[in-house]
Order: sequence, then C-alpha cells, then structure tokens
Amino acid sequence: MKIRTITLAVVLAGACMGNALAKEGGDQYPNGAESWLAGAVPPPGNYFLNYVGHYSARLRDGDGNKVPGASADAWFDALRFIKMTDTKILGGDWGMHLVVPVVHQKVELGGDSKTTSGIGDITFNPIIIAWHTKNLHWTVALDLNMPTGKYKSGDPRESIGTNYWSLEPIFAATWLSDDGWELSGKFMYNIKRKNRDFRLAPGLPKMDYESGDDFHMDYVVGKHFGPWAVGLAGYYLKQTENDRLEGRTLPEVPGLWSRGRKGEVFAIGPSVSYTNKNGTMFIAQWHHETEAENRFRGDKAWFKLVLPF
Repeated sequence: MKIRTITLAVVLAGACMGNALAKEGGDQYPNGAESWLAGAVPPPGNYFLNYVGHYSARLRDGDGNKVPGASADAWFDALRFIKMTDTKILGGDWGMHLVVPVVHQKVELGGDSKTTSGIGDITFNPIIIAWHTKNLHWTVALDLNMPTGKYKSGDPRESIGTNYWSLEPIFAATWLSDDGWELSGKFMYNIKRKNRDFRLAPGLPKMDYESGDDFHMDYVVGKHFGPWAVGLAGYYLKQTENDRLEGRTLPEVPGLWSRGRKGEVFAIGPSVSYTNKNGTMFIAQWHHETEAENRFRGDKAWFKLVLPF
C-alpha cells in the first residue's frame, strides 16, 4: 500500500488542470480559456478580463481508465489585464498582458484528500502583435509562465503551482464571415524547464522532474445573431515529449500510466456570448472532456467577462 501511495503521488504530480491543479507536468494555461474572437485582439486601449469557473474530474491512466482514489475538484478565478498600444510592429498592433490566477482546490490521492487555496502561476506576456483585415484577424504572442504558485514538494494535494518556468509561443486566428459565422482557434506550444525540488514523498531527497513539452489549442465554431453568439467550443492537448525523472523517461506502469506518461485530452461543449453596446462581453460555456490519457478527465464550467476601460 505504501508503494502504491508513492506511485500515485507521482501520477498526481503529473496530472493537472491548468492553474487550478498545476503540478509536475501540469498545465500553467487553463485550457479552453479562449473561444470567441480568440484571434481578434481589441484595438488600442486597456482591458480587464475575468475567468471564473469550476472543474471536477477523475484521474485517467495510459489507457483512459479511471485510477481508483484519485480525483480533483477546483474553483478558479483568473484576473487578466491587457494593454494594447498605438505602436506598430511589422504593421501590427503591439500590446502586453498579465494573468493572475486564484485557486481553491480539493485533491484526493490514494483515498485521502486535502484542500488548499492560493495564487497560481502568474503569466506575463510582453509581446502581443495583432493584425486585422475585413474578415480575418490574427495574432502572435509569447507567454512567460512563472513559478509563483503555492508548491508543496512531495505532496501534490497541497500544490497549486508547477514550480517550474515555461515559455509559450502563441498563434491565434479568427475568421468572421459577412453573415455572422465565426471560426476561431488559439494554438500554443508549451516549452518547460525542470522542477528541481520534486520529491516522491515528504522527507525523501529532492530530484529533477522534467515535464514533457506539449501542443494545445482552444477553438470555437459558431454563429453571431446581433449581440448574441452561440456555438461549440473546447480544447485539445497532446504532450509531445516524455516526462523524465533524473533524466530518465518514466517507465510504463500498467493501470497507472504509459511509458513517458504523455498526456492527451479533448474537450467540447456549448458556448454562448453576449456583447452590450459599451463593448462589454459576457461568455458562458461548458467543456466536457470526452477523451483523456495520463491526465484528469472531467467537466469544466466557465463564465468570462471582457471589460474595456
């Protein structure tokens, strides 16, 4: 039982839900955050965005089956501040943003659970460049994710942050037809540094844990009707490199994870948007994760506010 508990600790240390459950191998970006107008960065000005949501899920092994006694439940509130300037770079508008997440989570591991709250990993982006045409809008950007979140080495149940730095190149695009159809996507590649404070369990020596880089994307397909828009939104993530412990690829453990513990997940669900006369946007959406391997799989409900100053 003790060996299995330690093994599960490694699994949960690699499972994640964006900033709400980020740990070794975790997601610092909350998948599904961007949908409507993802590539249509607003004109010069200052903007505040608030993402509030809830996530509930069970851990899945390398075959997509449930791992007994491993679950997560989290509330999250991400505060995002965007500044778009009048400065032009290669003909595009230049801007920057800052994202500060706050999380309250309960994680069960081996049948025992703990609850914790705090600030997650903060994201800063000094390079946002956006271009616009009549029907097509696109953006390139570069996020820097910082290990600012609460981290408890050896006990992922008490960790909110990942305890590693990462760099994330971004490309986003939005196509809007003359009759109101929209197709938007945000494409990201997360390049991760090592976590040098990883422990298999409290009291054991520190080790280097290197989470595999991953590709992930958010998307929406829908129709605008005046100030309203309805459609389907979601996300997809595919880990491209193996997780490594002390430089060695994690071996396969049947019933827990596949070799390298490469994660993969796909989610889809309804999304509704409303924009008032002042340009304030309200978005409500639900994402159901239909397939997942070596990760949590569950449901995520969102409410998003976009407020221009």
